[in-house]
Amino acid sequence: MELRQLEYFVAVAEERNFTRAAERVHISQSGVSAQIRQLERELGAELFDRSARTVTLTAAGKAALEPARAALAAAGAVGQAVGEVTGLIRGRLTVGMVIGCTVTPLFDALAAFHQAHPGVEISLLEDSSDRLVEGVRTGAVDVALIGAAVATPDGLEALTVIRERLVAAVPAGHPLATQRRVTLRDLIAHPIVCMPPGTGLRTVFDQACAAQSLRPVITLQASAPDAIADLAARRLAVAVLSESMAAHHRDRLTACTIDDLDTPAVLALIWKSTHHPGVRELVVHSRQAFTEPDPATFPRTHGPTP
Repeated sequence: MELRQLEYFVAVAEERNFTRAAERVHISQSGVSAQIRQLERELGAELFDRSARTVTLTAAGKAALEPARAALAAAGAVGQAVGEVTGLIRGRLTVGMVIGCTVTPLFDALAAFHQAHPGVEISLLEDSSDRLVEGVRTGAVDVALIGAAVATPDGLEALTVIRERLVAAVPAGHPLATQRRVTLRDLIAHPIVCMPPGTGLRTVFDQACAAQSLRPVITLQASAPDAIADLAARRLAVAVLSESMAAHHRDRLTACTIDDLDTPAVLALIWKSTHHPGVRELVVHSRQAFTEPDPATFPRTHGPTP
């Protein structure tokens, strides 16, 4: 008895048709028929009733189906286990990254992973945080770097990269520039430029305002922190940014602590709990890449919290 015979048997049982089963396993119909006949001779029983147009399992076939599936699954598990030990991980990984955020440790992790496992094809895409979370939940995305209002979205695993408070950033001469500390009510008296809905920073800001029944006037939105800072520097609106985002523009903007907004925005790597060896290996490389930098310089060197 050979594994390929069991594979052909399961294919015919599930397709209920020799032609479709042959297409599924990529050999000729006569080849499938011959191998199953050989399997039946070895077992001493017919597995299929071939008298009708649709192939059906005999009593012996029904008894053999689940053990055959289990044998194929076990063989696959053996191959995967050996592959993990020998580093022969293959396949495809889709990695997501929130729009407007360049965090070089993620790129370092991808490079280290690719060097260790060149057989894995890596696909990188940008999207809003909420869509990336949904993508990870559905399996469309394997691992994603997101901005969030909580460290770990429900049902997912997470590695928190940065956790920062939000600040208001204004140019010299702005009425808030002399106040190093402000409240949300102070802030919403002015037009605001902020990230769009779906980003972690915006979620934190919106939730804080809603908790106080405040309705900010967000006149401008941009996905890139530099664009938000540029608009604020031109006195078009007050920028709402994370501490590290504002620190990049300290030469032209003054950052004001928002006293009654202490919920941090979080930058996190998320993934679904899985036995996929590629995901596990990428997470290992990501932990190394994100923990090696000096914590004192990490946010400034490696980008903002979206």
